Amino acid sequence: MARKQSFAEIIQSDKPILVDFSAEWCGPCKFMAPILKDVAATLGEEARIIKIDVDRNPEIAQQLQINGVPTLAIFRKGILKWRVSGVQSAHTLIYQLREAGKN
Repeated sequence: MARKQSFAEIIQSDKPILVDFSAEWCGPCKFMAPILKDVAATLGEEARIIKIDVDRNPEIAQQLQINGVPTLAIFRKGILKWRVSGVQSAHTLIYQLREAGKN
């Protein structure tokens, strides 16, 4: 069985990584689920989407100063390329992920 990657290892990817910082109790976070599914279906192997529950991973949330959920962040090669709080459209996320993949 493969070893579980740390957050720091995951965001080192050459592919853009969209991180959805959310919480079980968050209504708008639940609203993001089908949007993220659409983004994943559209982009396929171009990007990766991961979800991080801020209540289960308080050290990551604190390190990145996540003060509200949902917060969406795009990393590539360990560098934060884009970050926003609140519900976003699939179109916006696809555009931002493709931009992050270019440079």
